[in-house]
Amino acid sequence: ALCNPLYILPTFIFLPLIMQINYKLLLISARCKSIYLINMQKINFRKFKKHFLENKKALRNFITRAEKRPPELLAQIAEVKDREVWAEIDCLQCANCCKTMSPTYTWQDIKRISAHLDMRPKDFKQKYLYKDTRENDWMNVKRPCQFLDLPTNMCSIYEVRPADCAGFPHFTKKPLPDYMYVHKQNIEYCPATMLFTEKLKEALDNIGK
Repeated sequence: ALCNPLYILPTFIFLPLIMQINYKLLLISARCKSIYLINMQKINFRKFKKHFLENKKALRNFITRAEKRPPELLAQIAEVKDREVWAEIDCLQCANCCKTMSPTYTWQDIKRISAHLDMRPKDFKQKYLYKDTRENDWMNVKRPCQFLDLPTNMCSIYEVRPADCAGFPHFTKKPLPDYMYVHKQNIEYCPATMLFTEKLKEALDNIGK
């Protein structure tokens, strides 16, 4: 599974940011434990799906508003919430992105991965990919991903994985409002994206209270 690493950094690095954001925003994570997370070790996908169906309209409406009228300090708050999410979620206990979604493969990805597998790019595409005519993207033929080791949820080509996988789930990609649309799709499949969006919404809703 592919995820951002959790970086443990000295507190003084965040002091300027903490001074900019209302202090109570930093306490939200203690009240934002999601019902589909179990001790960071297991994700209950039945509860996750139910939670998504119950909250998708509100969360997608929030994302749309954030796209059209980006709130003040959106990027700074997103960086804080990004770290909080990876303190609660372990991608190796999930891998739902690898099981239910496909990355897009650039030509550079195809050359790099095919060389790693000692294949010609032409043969790699023929064996593993198809061309999505709507977006003109190369995508996986099958799901789960052919490079996912199901018993361990680990990626067999992690060192040379597609750039789309390496950047997933794109929480702090900048400019942030230009990439918020990605979360509208991903909240249905990615518990980390669901939690990130919930945390971001609650933080922004609490500004000024």
